[in-house]
Amino acid sequence: MQLIQQMLSHYNLQTHNDYTRAFREIMQEVALAGLYRAGFFEKAAFYGGTCLRIFYGLDRFSEDMDFSLLKPDSGFSFDQYLESVKKEFASHGIDITINIKHKNKPSQVESAFLKNNTSIYDFLLDGDILRMHPGRPSKIKIKFETDTDPPPGFTTENKLMLLPFSFYVGCYSLPDLFAGKMHALLFRKWKTRVKGRDWYDLEWYIKQGIPVNLPHLSERIRQSGELQEHRINKSDLFNLLKERIANLDVSQAALDIKPFIKEKEKLDIWSRQYFLDLIAHLKVKQ
Repeated sequence: MQLIQQMLSHYNLQTHNDYTRAFREIMQEVALAGLYRAGFFEKAAFYGGTCLRIFYGLDRFSEDMDFSLLKPDSGFSFDQYLESVKKEFASHGIDITINIKHKNKPSQVESAFLKNNTSIYDFLLDGDILRMHPGRPSKIKIKFETDTDPPPGFTTENKLMLLPFSFYVGCYSLPDLFAGKMHALLFRKWKTRVKGRDWYDLEWYIKQGIPVNLPHLSERIRQSGELQEHRINKSDLFNLLKERIANLDVSQAALDIKPFIKEKEKLDIWSRQYFLDLIAHLKVKQ
């Protein structure tokens, strides 16, 4: 638990939400350590918002952990790595359960849910913190997903994690991470719910000057079958973005992202016109 306290010291913790977000992120990092010990990153790579947060400096918190096999493997099972994850948590005095999500229909995504068995405040924080939040024990749930049939055309790089010990994690490169985010932004189906995190990440990528890998995005579109044309060009991409922006509920998008950021005033500029002006600065890797 001393190491967990050390990891907590890296955060500015003032509110209940601060602690919840910090503990979730620490659990994510401990889970990565357990997966590394089991050799998971010899077969898979980390991608998605949590990867972007932990290794590339995205300034928002993230909930789920997304992984991709390096090559398709329909027989892949996440089960063989879970015991190593449990042992890693146990070595830090944290008891967890891991439940496998059984799907009713075939899917290329293997999922598991990581849950903290006890209140995070019970064993990691002192009595003063408990008294600040009486009657509010927290349970952290992290969803793991592994794409067993990854679309081709991506590259990976090893990123160094220093805690809970030094090890390397294979991660998607930034242009390929951007392609995955762009695919989600353009084609995610949420009915009436708006995924503001997609738009926040789009803004981050553009501000960082990171190009979207258009061939890999095309492969994602081909695999998921959203468009008849399997290859899209730069003009196609901008037309799709403009159509998505025209139908964007900006206020709902802002509500979705607010729990994950501290500087909420950053959202004051958000509008459909702002996003139209923003994508004019989008770079494309062809």
